[in-house]
Amino acid sequence: MDDKRSLLRNLPSVDQIIKNELIEERLKEYPRAFGLMAARKVIDDNRERIRSGAQVRVDTDDIIREVLSSLDVLLSPNLRPVINATGIVIHTNLGRAPLPKDVLQNVMKVAEGYSNLEYDLDKGARGKRYSHIRELINEITGAEDCLIVNNNAAAVLLCLSALARGKEAIVSRGELIEIGGSFRIPEVMEQSGAILKEVGATNKTHLRDYEAAINENTGLLLKAHRSNFRISGFTSDVSVDDLSALGKKNGIVSMYDLGSGCLVDLNPLGIHDEPMVQNIVRSGIDITTFSGDKLLGGPQAGIIVGRKDLIQSIQKHPLTRALRVDKFTLSALESVFMIYADQELAKRRIPVLKMLYSSNEALKIRARRLSSALKKAGVKADISIRKDITRAGGGSLPDAEFVTWTVSVIPHKISVNTIEERLRKSNPPVIARISDDRLVLDVMTISTSQINQIVTAISTALSG
Repeated sequence: MDDKRSLLRNLPSVDQIIKNELIEERLKEYPRAFGLMAARKVIDDNRERIRSGAQVRVDTDDIIREVLSSLDVLLSPNLRPVINATGIVIHTNLGRAPLPKDVLQNVMKVAEGYSNLEYDLDKGARGKRYSHIRELINEITGAEDCLIVNNNAAAVLLCLSALARGKEAIVSRGELIEIGGSFRIPEVMEQSGAILKEVGATNKTHLRDYEAAINENTGLLLKAHRSNFRISGFTSDVSVDDLSALGKKNGIVSMYDLGSGCLVDLNPLGIHDEPMVQNIVRSGIDITTFSGDKLLGGPQAGIIVGRKDLIQSIQKHPLTRALRVDKFTLSALESVFMIYADQELAKRRIPVLKMLYSSNEALKIRARRLSSALKKAGVKADISIRKDITRAGGGSLPDAEFVTWTVSVIPHKISVNTIEERLRKSNPPVIARISDDRLVLDVMTISTSQINQIVTAISTALSG
C-alpha cells in the first residue's frame, strides 16, 4: 500500500507537464486545450495502472514522452486514409469507391471558396442546385430528368413517399431485399407510407401475379435488383420490360431499384447479368434509382432518373430538402459523369473500373514488385506470391470472381495476428487479411505508388 501511495504522490501534476519545455514547444502550433487533455489522460492512465497493482516506474521523462505520443493521437483526425490491401475493390468499411485525382481537384476548387451552387450566372439570379449536373446525367443515361439525394436507400424512400404514400406498392417476394446495416425494403416502404403488397413466391414470380394484384388502390409497381445476392435453380422473375409495359397498360408508375448502378458493359469480364442503367431507362421504366459510390465509382449519392413529370413531383416533396446533397458531392459526381462520356476512358480513369479490368499480367507484375521490395528490405519473414481470387464487394456482383495476385508474409519471430494488428495501427494504416496462417496482401487494391509505404510499414511491424 505504501508503495502505491508513494508512486501516486510522485506522479507529476498537469501543470508540471504543460510547463515542460518539449510540451510548450509542441503547443506553440496547437491550442493549449489539447495539451491539457493529453496530460490528464496520461496521468489518469498511470494512476489507474498503479492502483491496479501493475508494475509502474514513475519517471517524468517517460511520462512526457507518453504525453507527446498522446498529443500526436489527439491531433490526428480520426477519419484518415488507409491502404486497402484486402483485394476487395468496393470495400464498404474502407469508404467504398476511391475517386479519380482530377475529380478530387475539382472538389477542392469548389470547396476552398464560394461557388455558383444555387446561382444562375447567365441570369444573375438564384438558380437550382441540380442544374449543374442534370443535363449531363440525362445525356449519359438517356433519362428525361434526374434528381440527386444522399444515398440509394434515401432515393427509394423519397420515391415511394412521393409516388405511393397511402397506396399499395406491388413487389415480388423474391425481391424484398436487405441492404447494408440490416435495412430492408419492407421497412423502408413502411417509413415511406406506401403499403407493401407482396406477390409471387421467393423463387418464382410471374407477370400474372402482378396483374392479379392490381386494384383501385395500386400506386406503384416496384422491381428491386438483387445486387447483393443471387437465387439460382428453379426460378423466374418478371423482366423490367414486361413490368414497364404492365404499368403503362394500367396507368401505374413502374420503378426499378437498381442498388448498384452500372454505366459500362461488364460482359468482357464474363459478367452477363448486371444491368446497365442506360438499358433500364431504355426499357421504358418510369423511375430508376441507383448508388453513386458502388460500381459507378463516384461519391456516396442516390441517383433518381426517369420521367420528367415524376421527377418534378418527387423534387417538390418535403423529404427532398432533408435528403439533398451538398456542393462537394455535386462537384464530385459531375466530374465522374464527365468521365463517363467516354466509356473506354472511364475504364482507365475510374479507379473501381480500372481495378476490375486489371489484366492478370499487370497484377502479377505488381505482386512481383512488392515481393522484391520486401525481400530487398531484408524483412524477417518468408515472402511468396500466389494467384488468388477476389470479389468486387460493396453489395455488388455477388457471383463474380476476379483473378488477382497476392503477396504472402509469414513472420519469423512474431505471430501473423500480431503483424496484422501492427499494420492496422501503422501510419498510414495498412489493412490486410489473414489466410492459412499467412498475412495476405492483395495487389488488386494496391497501387504501385503505395509499395514503398507498405514495405516501410511491414519492416517497422516486424521489428517491433
